Amino acid sequence: MSRIGKLPIPIPDGVKVVRDGEKIVVEGPKGRNEERIHPNMIVEIGEKEILVKRPDDHKFNRSLHGLTRSLIFNAVVGVTEGFKRKLLIEGVGYRAQMAGKALSLELGFSHKIEVPPPDKVTFETPSLTEIVVRGISKQAVGEIAAIIRAFRPPEPYKGKGVRYEGEHIIRKAGKAGSA
Repeated sequence: MSRIGKLPIPIPDGVKVVRDGEKIVVEGPKGRNEERIHPNMIVEIGEKEILVKRPDDHKFNRSLHGLTRSLIFNAVVGVTEGFKRKLLIEGVGYRAQMAGKALSLELGFSHKIEVPPPDKVTFETPSLTEIVVRGISKQAVGEIAAIIRAFRPPEPYKGKGVRYEGEHIIRKAGKAGSA
């Protein structure tokens, strides 16, 4: 039995969970999330918890079991607490600012990079070198954070670029012959 899949998903107060065909719709104080689930999975929505079960022990159904439970759990957490990803910018002249709802990045190119926020995602810039990506969809928050990081990933010699908070960059030594 899947260790993750067999865990019940608690439904907090103020959250409404409804099954609509192949979709699970979760509504809460922060908004509404929809997750499409595979027809093989059995989802039982109770008063205070959700149980995900599988019909048999075929390998495909075993792999879907934990995945389905995690997707529904993330939807519930998203509408109650939300998700956040923090990015840090290092480098001389590198900075981030808000331009309306969009994010304007100066990362050493000859032009500014404008990043419009996707649905259910917002940007914040507490300082010129910090970006906070918030949203109710864990996938959307992680994806837009990865796109922003990909514009200028951190390089190993000076550490310049955009990195996640807490990410450790393995530094390399420079040229050895100049000593």
